[in-house]
Amino acid sequence: MNTIRVLSGIGDKGPACMQLDVMGKRWLLDCGHGPEANAHFDPAWLVGADAVFITHDHIDHIGGAAYAVEAGLPIYATKQTALALPPAAQVHYLPEQGSCEIDGIRLTTGRNGHALGGVWMHFDIGEGLFYSGDWSEESDWFAFDTPPPAATAILDCSYHLDSISQRDRFVALDALLDQLPGQILLPVPPSGRAGEMALHLVRRFGLQAVILDPECRSALRSALTHAGLSPLAQEIAPLLDRADSAEARFLICDTPNADGGAAWAYARAWREGGRLGRDAHVVFTGHMTAHARGICAVPGGYFQRWNVHPPLGDQIKMLQRLQAKRFAPAFCPFPEDYLVEEALGAEVFMHESIPL
Repeated sequence: MNTIRVLSGIGDKGPACMQLDVMGKRWLLDCGHGPEANAHFDPAWLVGADAVFITHDHIDHIGGAAYAVEAGLPIYATKQTALALPPAAQVHYLPEQGSCEIDGIRLTTGRNGHALGGVWMHFDIGEGLFYSGDWSEESDWFAFDTPPPAATAILDCSYHLDSISQRDRFVALDALLDQLPGQILLPVPPSGRAGEMALHLVRRFGLQAVILDPECRSALRSALTHAGLSPLAQEIAPLLDRADSAEARFLICDTPNADGGAAWAYARAWREGGRLGRDAHVVFTGHMTAHARGICAVPGGYFQRWNVHPPLGDQIKMLQRLQAKRFAPAFCPFPEDYLVEEALGAEVFMHESIPL
């Protein structure tokens, strides 16, 4: 019997790992670690596995790949995502848009609107299996492709039942930035929000108001040569030739939780220099680890979400588009809340194995 089971990723924003048993093969979909430091990939998930498929290069989806490499398993990923794999990985490249056949199973992939080289996956099994990984349809930076129908779906529900659109997020973020005096640090993943955040700030405040740290410049220089971006992305190209400037108002820096890289260096220097909360501020916009929450617990730390996952309205729209009969609400707390959300129109499953 062909089945799908969520090994990890139900009940919290934890490591992504799905187990697909199909045609006598066992495939893992994603092999994440984190995002919290104590949320580890469990090597036991690899027992009996024949291959690993990775949707994108964010740590909670790829962070356990070293275990798969050590086990000698083939890894299926796009060329862009494969850049984040250990050198010894046995990589089989997936298209960012298109279809391929693997062990007699047709796999269709499309750009996920969330990460450079990131894809959703559609397996032609039974009435169809859709695994979104992380996805967004609201980005001015990343492109998104519409998937084909699938009766069974594992869906990115990172924002739970939150229905606030990106447009409204922009209004709230702009209002916060306008009231903060001095410099503002925006910690980001270089391959994620860095580009679209730079695009938003440049449009509103001009090129001279924004700098990118070396990690972000390097990632975005590579990104701008990639076909997976919106044409609007080229608007930030002049930023890539500008070195760090201590005078810029907005500093877009790695890492996303300011627990390393230039973001932590700035936050620490500002705190030690007495500037944090006075004329220097840190604004987090993504998933908050304990380190980020610690910074927000003192004056000068703020949180204002930037949508990189689907709000409730887009979750519902996806289920309708897929004509899904059943789905697992992944990567969110309290997935049981979906059991009573009538607008979804599909049956909810969680930890059990589901026949396909």
